[in-house]
Amino acid sequence: QLQASGGGLVQAGGSLRLSCAGSGRTFSTFGMGWFRQAPGKEREFVAAISLGGGGTGYADSVKGRFTISRDDARNTGYLQMNSLETEDTAVYYCAVAPRYGFSVVAGQYDYWGQGAQVTVSS
Repeated sequence: QLQASGGGLVQAGGSLRLSCAGSGRTFSTFGMGWFRQAPGKEREFVAAISLGGGGTGYADSVKGRFTISRDDARNTGYLQMNSLETEDTAVYYCAVAPRYGFSVVAGQYDYWGQGAQVTVSS
């Protein structure tokens, strides 16, 4: 089970940090990722981090602004979002991929959180 939190309303240029708390599984052995879905659009990849945290990947649209991290001792993953833009407005989902140590493909993630709304105003 995954629980995402930290969403909210922020002005353009501001920052938010999303958290994803895992329970009931060996969180540290899973690749973890964040995806987002804006109204009327398909879910898209945002960022991923490998098991152990040694590798990360980002969508071009967020590279340099967002940072993914994980604290396996707390069974928690994070997405630090800086320099937010109105185009970042979406519901953000965290997910874990037990079958893969690292993935940017939504179909390779088996467990998903409930989503956190992020709204960026101009």
